[in-house]
Amino acid sequence: MFQSRLLDRFTRVHPAVPPALFGPVISYMLVEGVSREGVLNSVGLALAGYLTWTLFEYWLHRVVFHFEPDHGVGARLHWMIHGVHHDHPNDPLRLVMPPSVSVPLAAALLWAFWGIMGYDAALVFGGSFLAGYLAYDMLHYHVHHHTPRTAMGRRLRELHMRHHFQDDERGFGISAPYWDTIFGTAPARTGNRSVAGGTPALDGAMRSDGPGASRPAPGSGILAGRDGPR
Repeated sequence: MFQSRLLDRFTRVHPAVPPALFGPVISYMLVEGVSREGVLNSVGLALAGYLTWTLFEYWLHRVVFHFEPDHGVGARLHWMIHGVHHDHPNDPLRLVMPPSVSVPLAAALLWAFWGIMGYDAALVFGGSFLAGYLAYDMLHYHVHHHTPRTAMGRRLRELHMRHHFQDDERGFGISAPYWDTIFGTAPARTGNRSVAGGTPALDGAMRSDGPGASRPAPGSGILAGRDGPR
């Protein structure tokens, strides 16, 4: 896909990498934070941290991931971070955020939380924020690569598949779709709902790119049908 093997490697990440990197950090932050803040304060901080993540997820996806420069370094960077996922939505190695993006971003945000609320509170708030991120990454992998068994899982998959194959200017809240309702970007309730279950309707919207990878049919969305930056 890339002429440079190094660039290709930066966009391909095994789904076990985020839990391996962030799981121990989250565990330490929450355990240490609760011991410093106490249970009652920690519950409030944890809820606030998770809620902040869901709002951050929505706006990151809507404003940053879907900002498309027309050419140059910006276009290439955008495609590496998110455009490649819309071109190859079921590639199992392009479903979680690359550490080259997630680690510096997490470090910058944790530093900001520390500066705003102090070290002790930032441990719980930041740990819950990162737990929300990790849940999002695993959920994103799940709705692309598995068929959910629960009603909630099927609904989340349906909404995200509509983002990919119906209208990629709607449906930005992957783990928290209620933000789409609040901000007026909920996917339209039209078309075939069977996209939720990996049925032929979903398969027909995609064409194979080889084992473990597929992509939207040309014309299925603004980001779809493009093999690289303009």
